[in-house]
Amino acid sequence: MAEVAPAPAAAPAKAARKKTTKPKKAGPSVGELIVKTVAASKERSGVSAAALKKALAAGGYDVDKNKARVKTAIKSLVAKGTLVQTKGVGASGSFKMSKTVDSKAKKCLNKGSFKSHQIIQRALFHLNNIFDAFFTRFINYL
Repeated sequence: MAEVAPAPAAAPAKAARKKTTKPKKAGPSVGELIVKTVAASKERSGVSAAALKKALAAGGYDVDKNKARVKTAIKSLVAKGTLVQTKGVGASGSFKMSKTVDSKAKKCLNKGSFKSHQIIQRALFHLNNIFDAFFTRFINYL
């Protein structure tokens, strides 16, 4: 009689892998770090990409490991209009803050003084309204 080969054993089903999510690191994003660096710069022509990377590395950010993130952050900030590219193309060249964002950045840097300025402006506005109301009533009384 002919021998029948045993049927191959069924492959065990692969166990479903659990998705592990890494906890999000605390601290500012790359884009925020770049904006702070450029805003702090006093250079007229802007900050070069190499100087940005050096400043990020000095601040403790691993630039070699995250080259792609730095490039995409620079490109997206230029596309948003936060940064203006003064020289070069893409993520290379020099960058400076745009005029509209520059005033917002200065306000954020001096947030405490900005809030006190708002309070003073409101108080003056209300005093002006009270004075106007009093003055018009006094004139009408005469």
